Amino acid sequence: METARKRATYQDLLNVPDHFIAQILDGDLYTLPRPAPRHALASSVLGTELNGPFHRRPGDPRGPGGWWILDEPELHLGDDVLVPDLAGWRRERLTQLPGEAYFTLAPDWVCEVLSPSTERIDRALKMRIYAREGVEWLWLVNPLTRTLEVFRRGESFWQQLAVHDGDMQVRVEPFDAIELELARWWDDGSEPEKP
Repeated sequence: METARKRATYQDLLNVPDHFIAQILDGDLYTLPRPAPRHALASSVLGTELNGPFHRRPGDPRGPGGWWILDEPELHLGDDVLVPDLAGWRRERLTQLPGEAYFTLAPDWVCEVLSPSTERIDRALKMRIYAREGVEWLWLVNPLTRTLEVFRRGESFWQQLAVHDGDMQVRVEPFDAIELELARWWDDGSEPEKP
């Protein structure tokens, strides 16, 4: 006879020490240590590049505007609780930020910065949940291999639009109004790892 497994609760998540990032995916509690410096650098620089021109009200003369772009927001999507590295909502869909410490409206764009400890979770679990919840664009950034993978949600699967690597300057959906300088995301003084 099989024993029913206990699904993780939000209280289980709240009981996790603050130095971990906790998420509930498919009923299981996942705890991960805070990001390593290369991971934090890529996420911070990317967030800064996007916030300048896009985190503005539509029509602002200093940039395209029209987005809320946030670091590590807590998303309550169905029974799942996810914490992406970066997420963005079009202001036309999310007219004001919620009063609680989490979002129930799925973002329009999500960026996950991959690390050896998170890549399987990001690809196997979180990508499926984001697609189910209607996230339109997903970026996977890998600071160790210095790559950016860009996906757009299709009818029943993610469609890979591009893979960029190294020190390229690129225009990438949904933020293709500006050019992004990938070299800044990995500028930690080291050489890229060989595949």
